[in-house]
Amino acid sequence: MTIYLDLGNVSDEIGTPDFFHAFFSTVSGNLEPAGWGSRFPVLLRELYKGELGKARAEQARIELAQIRTEMSSFPPDRVIWDFADRSKRPPWGNDISSDITDLSKYFVTSAGRDLIDVMAECLDELQSGPVRALRVVHM
Repeated sequence: MTIYLDLGNVSDEIGTPDFFHAFFSTVSGNLEPAGWGSRFPVLLRELYKGELGKARAEQARIELAQIRTEMSSFPPDRVIWDFADRSKRPPWGNDISSDITDLSKYFVTSAGRDLIDVMAECLDELQSGPVRALRVVHM
């Protein structure tokens, strides 16, 4: 199964459900001391659950920019593969590219693109384009 971010007729391939969950687990586990969605509710409570409406795109863009900034101060070994089970590790272990110097660069989609960049592009298009919602699609 693969996760896609869907904007009407355009879909961006993200990766496995575990990979998608790991991104949000890493964000919450490192940046939200009060728990899942406490600082980034639009992304972690709305988009993660499957859909983000156009009216929330600007707030999501602000949250994503803050996430990128803050995750850049954490080394790659702070990745959290599963928020509920911190003992789980990525399938590749510690064998990562030398280009990944911090958590803001850790998540690269199965199509080889930076996940935060893909999400930012989707949110920009959602905000300015005709589509009414960004959806998380499982295929």
